Amino acid sequence: MKDLNNKALGGLLSLIIILVTSLFLPARTLNYWQAWIFLAVFSVSVLAITIYLMKKDPKLLERRVKAGPGAEKQKLQNVIQFLASIAFIAIFVFSALDHRLGWSKVPVCVVALEDALVLLGLLIVFFVFKVNTFSSGIIEVKSEQKLISTGPYAFVHHPMYMGAFIMLLGAPVALGSWWGLFTFIPLSLVIVWRLLDEEKFLAKNLSGYSEYQKKVRYRLVPFIW
Repeated sequence: MKDLNNKALGGLLSLIIILVTSLFLPARTLNYWQAWIFLAVFSVSVLAITIYLMKKDPKLLERRVKAGPGAEKQKLQNVIQFLASIAFIAIFVFSALDHRLGWSKVPVCVVALEDALVLLGLLIVFFVFKVNTFSSGIIEVKSEQKLISTGPYAFVHHPMYMGAFIMLLGAPVALGSWWGLFTFIPLSLVIVWRLLDEEKFLAKNLSGYSEYQKKVRYRLVPFIW
């Protein structure tokens, strides 16, 4: 258990280092208050979720630490994960370049609202973890896995992706960049590609999933798609 916790905390630390590098190197300054606030909101939230999993659901934590390019069992998903990683980093690099070059002027109140949006997205991810202990970091179906249709799954097929969408949509403007919103487009396309392929896998391998798709109409955004 101690090794698992250390691995999870080490993974979080690595992610924070990547974010810090992706923000402050392109910005060429530490005088970037939007980035500091975003990092605080993101880091504290993810740390809180990690500690919750350590205490309440270590099996889910173990499944989550396996995420990332190379961890998937399907070659296509490894490609998708690799592209998603690049698109994810691009959001922060481009937003930091915007800060350095002064392309955008985002009011303080709007930055605060977008940080709240980041927090909302991560809160949705937390609720997904709370109701679905099988929300693995890779696409797989365990022999003991059961279909979950309660909580956020009562509204969309992929609430964790919905939470990630909300968080990542808020990130560029929280970092003071209007133009950074354009970098959200390629990442959203990669995520949609991933979830469509995941749905095919689940319909084939998870008992009751096809019936669930008919009952819950929306994949990602309630009342839209």
